[in-house]
Amino acid sequence: MSAYQKLASDLVTSLALAQPPIAIAFADAPPPNVPPFEGVVPAGCSFWQQAAAKSFYTSTKDHELCAIGVHTHHLAEPSTMHQTELHDALQAMNGLDYVRADEVAAIPVVERKVKHIIYGPLAEFLSPPAVVLLFAHAQQGLIVSEAVSRVDKGIPPAMGRPACAVVPQVINQDRAAMSLGCCGARAYLDILADSVAMWAFPGSKLEPYCAEIVNLARANQTLATFHARRKEDVASSKRPTVRQSLDRL
Repeated sequence: MSAYQKLASDLVTSLALAQPPIAIAFADAPPPNVPPFEGVVPAGCSFWQQAAAKSFYTSTKDHELCAIGVHTHHLAEPSTMHQTELHDALQAMNGLDYVRADEVAAIPVVERKVKHIIYGPLAEFLSPPAVVLLFAHAQQGLIVSEAVSRVDKGIPPAMGRPACAVVPQVINQDRAAMSLGCCGARAYLDILADSVAMWAFPGSKLEPYCAEIVNLARANQTLATFHARRKEDVASSKRPTVRQSLDRL
């Protein structure tokens, strides 16, 4: 089992993930062992769901139906229509008071130009990932947030629109972040159900995140049983001490 297979397995098992974690990497040239993406998607976030099943790489043209995604990922050599598309999208969002003009500058953008993006299941990734994404409901996110706080020594940010901005946020800051998605991502991704949020890890710190998630998942399971037993005891008019509840484990 490769290192990434082990890390992916640990994440899926510890968190009981519905979708396996996916990996994202950037490349200046088409990777020799990964096929190009074939097809058309409405937005780059659509690749996150397809990447759970197979590996592929994309170029700017594959992202161009979403001008916001082209912008946040700083994709190289966009079409001549890109600036018009981006202007029209932002103008429409501003008209709805969804994104105000002064908020646009605060949207994270990958700092260097990106020529190709590689997507795929973390378990079969061939190159070091820049970012790893996983989709988690609140109980799973509780464990992830505890692990991230321990590794990053602080509370992880919770981001909103656009969902794709979580990728440059994590790359630029080298710290994990949680994204609540955006209305577009929630329209395009079946996995992003109402109860689910997305977590993004910088690939450079994937191992310590995973190690803490494994430990904290085990601890949460034990403590959940502890609290359930105390609830039972109190419901039956008992006043258990901590030691008495521990003895019931």
